Amino acid sequence: MDRLESMSILVAAVEAGSLSAAGRRLGIPLTTVSRKVSDLEAHLKTRLLTRSSRKLALTDAGRAYVAACQRILEEVNEAERAAAGEYHAPRGELIVTAPIVFGRLHVLPVALDFLKTYPEVDMRMMLADRPLNLLEEDIDLAVRIGELPDSSLIATRLGSIRRVVCASPAYFAARGRPGTPAALEHHDCIAFEGMTSAHSWTFRSGKQPLPIAIRSRLIVNTAEAAIDAALAGVGVIRVLVYQVAAALAEGGLVLALEAFEPAPSPVSLVHGGGLLPLKLRAFLDFAAPQLRERIVQVGAT
Repeated sequence: MDRLESMSILVAAVEAGSLSAAGRRLGIPLTTVSRKVSDLEAHLKTRLLTRSSRKLALTDAGRAYVAACQRILEEVNEAERAAAGEYHAPRGELIVTAPIVFGRLHVLPVALDFLKTYPEVDMRMMLADRPLNLLEEDIDLAVRIGELPDSSLIATRLGSIRRVVCASPAYFAARGRPGTPAALEHHDCIAFEGMTSAHSWTFRSGKQPLPIAIRSRLIVNTAEAAIDAALAGVGVIRVLVYQVAAALAEGGLVLALEAFEPAPSPVSLVHGGGLLPLKLRAFLDFAAPQLRERIVQVGAT
């Protein structure tokens, strides 16, 4: 006896209200429906249905058994949907998070190419400069910039990004370009809250960290706002190099204190452990080499 098939027929009969209605719904003869239900009753050694010419009724044992059958069949269907959609083909929704500017400039172009290559995958991209919790937010993959805390998450290293100091040519022409970090005490600084302190920046002197007090004329909470203010000549900013790659290339901003830059920040792709859905494995294989190349290009700016 195929027990799952018999359970399905029993549930269909109860939902349809009669054995004959279940047969019509399932496209099988009434005799087959009746035999499958009888086989279940014989297997369980108890009566599940009270039959009449017009309708059927569940016994107490039948009522409990049908409720259990409905739960089991739904779990089996869900397991089959998940397996077919997630592990047999790149299909379904992929949720990715990344820092705002890096996500817009580098992750999004790669994601658009990925969507063209895999038409059965949909994507939700959550751009935020605060680290989102993958488990709580139901996120498949995160781009992280910076040292990673110890956790059960799996990380794929992509490269590293420099943290640079820069300002507009006009600002440096008027105030002078600092030759050492200590010279920043005579400059107006623009602090990007959340990435840099509004009161001090840490540089590197040899292998030792070198904290320097700064005066923040302006404090903002997005990199774009800090960069716009620097382009306008308000002061000196400290950001990740990819955030100002275009402005540096166009001459709107120029670097300072390159010899004192701290160690570059690592960039990683982070995801949960266990068996990976194929949509996630496909994106990792597709995106990782392209993102590595992009990081090398901006890191050499």
